Amino acid sequence: MPEFSRLDIHEGWAEIVIERPDRRNSLIPPLAGEIRDYIEQSNEDDNISAIVLRGEGGYFCSGIDLKALQADPPPPWTGKDVGDVRSMHMALYYCKKPIIAALEKFAINAGASLAFACDLIVAGETAFLQIGEIQQGVGIPMNAAWLKIKTTEFQAARLAFLGDRVKAPELLRLGLISEYVSDDSVVERCNEIAATIAGYPTGAAEAIKQSLVAQRGIDKPEDFFPKTANSALNSAKMLKD
Repeated sequence: MPEFSRLDIHEGWAEIVIERPDRRNSLIPPLAGEIRDYIEQSNEDDNISAIVLRGEGGYFCSGIDLKALQADPPPPWTGKDVGDVRSMHMALYYCKKPIIAALEKFAINAGASLAFACDLIVAGETAFLQIGEIQQGVGIPMNAAWLKIKTTEFQAARLAFLGDRVKAPELLRLGLISEYVSDDSVVERCNEIAATIAGYPTGAAEAIKQSLVAQRGIDKPEDFFPKTANSALNSAKMLKD
């Protein structure tokens, strides 16, 4: 039974909602596993043409929940299923349906890679994205993988080496998001896009996405995404030790 997220089915499209607003929708392995399962479920549903991914409470995702990983006593899932983060990204990569990210407030570190895993990103006008692992002295394996797919090395370097907050207007200028709207219109706009896609002939979006993904030229996606645990998980362990 999912504990940290939910899946809502609409007319022709699905909505995956991260439900950890008290922790700014930060990722933990069980949540990553739930997102993976919802993506796979939606992927196999012929009645679904598009997917919206958003966070509850007006936040997208603040990255890996380091506080939870350092908790004493540790939560029951600590040390288990750390591969769920990678398997979530693999499910996102293999998803045949277009995924629309509702970037409200922020997408930080692992939250940024979750946003980049989507096909479209709609941001709030004051929202920002940050790949700040350089400040922790750790790598960016999932962000590096998605940035290689979605953008140029110059743009990736700008995000990764500066590690700063990049706001929606600059993200759009850099070509890193699809559009930005008023902060209170993000989810509405994402839903509108999903409904529009769902209104097109059945299978059209899936066929187009297949064509786009084929242009990536990646023969073995499993090798493209690192098999090591997320760097933030390693960082949490180092800080705790």
